[in-house]
Amino acid sequence: MKQTILITSLFMTKMNTSLAQNYGAQIGSAATFQNVKTQTVNVGGTDFYYRKLGEHNSGVPVIFLNHLGATMDNCDPRIMDGIASERQVICFDNRGVGATKGETPKTVAEMAKDARAFIHALGFEKVDLIGFSLGGFISQEILLQEPQLIRKAIITGTGPAGGKGIKNVTKITYQDILRGLFSFKDAKTYLFFNRNNNGKKSAKEFLTRLKERKENRDKKMSIGNFQRQLKAIHAWGLQAPQDLSIIKQPVLVANGDNDRMVPSGNTTDLSKRISNSEIIIYKDAGHGGIFQYHEEFVKSALTFLAK
Repeated sequence: MKQTILITSLFMTKMNTSLAQNYGAQIGSAATFQNVKTQTVNVGGTDFYYRKLGEHNSGVPVIFLNHLGATMDNCDPRIMDGIASERQVICFDNRGVGATKGETPKTVAEMAKDARAFIHALGFEKVDLIGFSLGGFISQEILLQEPQLIRKAIITGTGPAGGKGIKNVTKITYQDILRGLFSFKDAKTYLFFNRNNNGKKSAKEFLTRLKERKENRDKKMSIGNFQRQLKAIHAWGLQAPQDLSIIKQPVLVANGDNDRMVPSGNTTDLSKRISNSEIIIYKDAGHGGIFQYHEEFVKSALTFLAK
């Protein structure tokens, strides 16, 4: 019988050294996400931009698939450094995102094909996936399109095709962009976190972490390609449900218990429909539950991937 793990501790006690320093010590002299170099690989005539951490670690590499409107600079440094402490982890700008040129596909299926082509261009025959939000949609498609490529997957803040409320992402996103403009705050403050004291504190800490990288920052995503991503998400929300029972790989699904963007019930639905799955629900957290509970998430992810 599957067991839902409820993560209820809100904040870690003070430590003598910061989490970033701890991870830095584990990684040794290797780069951290704050200063790791940006590289390119040619994928069908287009240079895809990526960052790779922990490349000297053994084991299957981990590919990180990001959220709506996210460039590499939107990856949480604590999660990237944390995973890289034990595994090689790679994030990248898919077609039309950040520094990677071209038009963003209008379907999640096409985004998955591009992601697979990127993985193959790096020479990998087997990878693990961590997908957040839109990245979780793409992860599901990769599992269905080319299952032999994937060993394990972690999909967070996400839901299945046709999942309840996913079609409303466009409306919610534009509403919170406007809230951000009027309040002089990043829209992710509202999209990813609860509006209580815990959520506000977590939002501030998360957004501060995203600014740690000072040099060689990624390019912003164009409005046109952002809108194409929204259309792809809307279509995913209206799409007929897929047969996820054919996914046999171990899958960890996680979310906050109060996700406004991809309602949290979708996470439970995913766990029920994927036979070899585990589920974590973060208490008093929204869409960005893995960012609010980044230390707990990293520990759970590394434990899952090491099994």
